[in-house]
Amino acid sequence: MATLETAYTQALPQSQKLYDRAQNLFPDGVTHDNRRMQPFPIYVDRADGAYKWDVDDNCYIDYWMGHGALLCGHNPPHVRDAIIEQASRGTHYGASHPLEVSWGEWVCRLVPCAERVRFTGSGTEATHMALRLARAFTGKKRVVKFAGHFHGWHEGLEVGVSEPYEAIAEAGQLQEVVDQVALCPPNDIEAVRVALAEGDVAAIILEPTGGHFGTVPVADGFLAQLREEATKSGAVLIFDEVVTGFRVAPGGAQALYQVTPDLSTLAKILAGGLPGGAVAGRADIMGFLSTKDTPEATRQTKMPHPGTFNANPLSAVAGVAMLSSLLDGKSIDFANAQAAKLRYGMNDILARQEVAWKVYGQHSDWKLFYGADAPPNDGDDQDVSKVPWRRLDGKFPQQSRALRQAMILRGVDFNGGRALVGTCHTDEVVEETLSGFAEAVKAVKEEGLS
Repeated sequence: MATLETAYTQALPQSQKLYDRAQNLFPDGVTHDNRRMQPFPIYVDRADGAYKWDVDDNCYIDYWMGHGALLCGHNPPHVRDAIIEQASRGTHYGASHPLEVSWGEWVCRLVPCAERVRFTGSGTEATHMALRLARAFTGKKRVVKFAGHFHGWHEGLEVGVSEPYEAIAEAGQLQEVVDQVALCPPNDIEAVRVALAEGDVAAIILEPTGGHFGTVPVADGFLAQLREEATKSGAVLIFDEVVTGFRVAPGGAQALYQVTPDLSTLAKILAGGLPGGAVAGRADIMGFLSTKDTPEATRQTKMPHPGTFNANPLSAVAGVAMLSSLLDGKSIDFANAQAAKLRYGMNDILARQEVAWKVYGQHSDWKLFYGADAPPNDGDDQDVSKVPWRRLDGKFPQQSRALRQAMILRGVDFNGGRALVGTCHTDEVVEETLSGFAEAVKAVKEEGLS
């Protein structure tokens, strides 16, 4: 066994025991694909601010940030206290309630496209709803999406997300459904025009900063080009802002880039770290969720939408607390600034240790490109615009696993390739992270995996 893996195993005996039990319960032993980890994942017992503690009482600086849901870190007091108070009043009324109205008002206040909003239980549910709405509104079937962009796990859009980036059915997926997807390379407006020329496209959907929160960044001007082409063709333009919503700006990427989609899908920060999602957009498209005057009209033009936990009081109160705190954008600006410090410091470390990786990102994040041709020249050397998109989106399982293990052993946890930064990542936390990163990179070099 490699040195890093041996040290990792020795440091986490209680996590290993829990994983042994979990393998008798869950496929792969986990409850989310991204939580898989060899030889076993860490099991977290509690968290607060920038830190979390595992069942072996090891402390980590956390850069998962609830898969992106926790802009203000774990247990921010304004959200935590609102949840505690609401929990004493009830968690599920089976009825409409005032908080859902306040939550909806905050979405419509912040998000430029939001004339109407409907809450869901998750981001996957939101993208599924948006696609259904687009088809109902246009009477068309096909959808244009981009290779490497992730829109949840429902079969209508779980297409071409990873290598080999082809529109082929996965296990349990109907090829007939996959055939309704026109899969285009990222940033290729000509490929989009070819797909639209067939005249049967209901929607264009994308992550507006690029696949996997900008792992392959969207090219300058591309969003405006998509807006123009969607308008000309009559296709519904959908921004998947499950990650970017309320993170890159109070109004999401559409506010930052001043390109307004027809529909936007939201989750994560939307619900303040609790389960929840939403579709927001044009009133005429969202109107297909409305009951009509007659049963026959309703049957023909109403899209049914139940959902036991839609806008439940706990998610609603957390959402209101979170969104109301973001109006001035200061939290977002601070998280962006801290992420920029981390990216600079990490590239400076890679340059000094002569490791051919590169750290990059645009907002409150940092990403590792393990396939760089040479080490960074200095901390400012973060540009990846000339890297072919397939290389940039490529997976490096050995390097990413080794670096994550090495970082965990030094008190920092991220997913191996990407990290999310929050307001909890103070200058002191940044310095601690960079110290751990420098030691971890050295350990991976010694393992022969750099």
